[in-house]
Amino acid sequence: MTARRARVERTTRETAISVELNLDGTGQSDIQTPLPFLSHMLEQIARHGLIDLTIRAAGDIEIDGHHTTEDIGIVLGNAVLEALGDRNGIRRYGSATLPMDEARVTAAIDLSGRAFFVWRVPLPKAKLGNWDVELAEVFFEAFARTAQTNLHIVLHEGQNLHHIVEISFKAFSRALREAVELDPRVGGIPSTKGVLV
Repeated sequence: MTARRARVERTTRETAISVELNLDGTGQSDIQTPLPFLSHMLEQIARHGLIDLTIRAAGDIEIDGHHTTEDIGIVLGNAVLEALGDRNGIRRYGSATLPMDEARVTAAIDLSGRAFFVWRVPLPKAKLGNWDVELAEVFFEAFARTAQTNLHIVLHEGQNLHHIVEISFKAFSRALREAVELDPRVGGIPSTKGVLV
């Protein structure tokens, strides 16, 4: 089996981001960002997605965390897209509904090659540590756009902001894990068109 790995870097006047990943990993992570809560969420992607993930991020957080959060989503999406290659033999679809105490979220993914994003997770303007919770939507939208994936995330229940955001990341991670998984029963590209675009 060809290794499904990627390393992607992006440097702008606002941020410097590098992401290295292995889609067929064991969930190891080495995450360094200036936003501790976001770092904690990115560790969830590795752990629950079984993706080995190294991220280095610097950004203008003295302004706010928006640029850094969005650019990590962009670079992670690009890395997943690169690691997938032609997507031959993948399951393509993945979904997970997960609880965390009172919160429950569903994430559904189609690695279709067509970007679309639905976010039904109403969040107030608030902070978790130095990170604005509204940036969860920014991160996932950037990922969906650059990974060329259809991503839906829906909140069913929840009161605690930490729980809602964290279970959104965990559900996303489990859905992504399922979608990128190689299925021995899939012959070629999983599409009747013969191509994912």
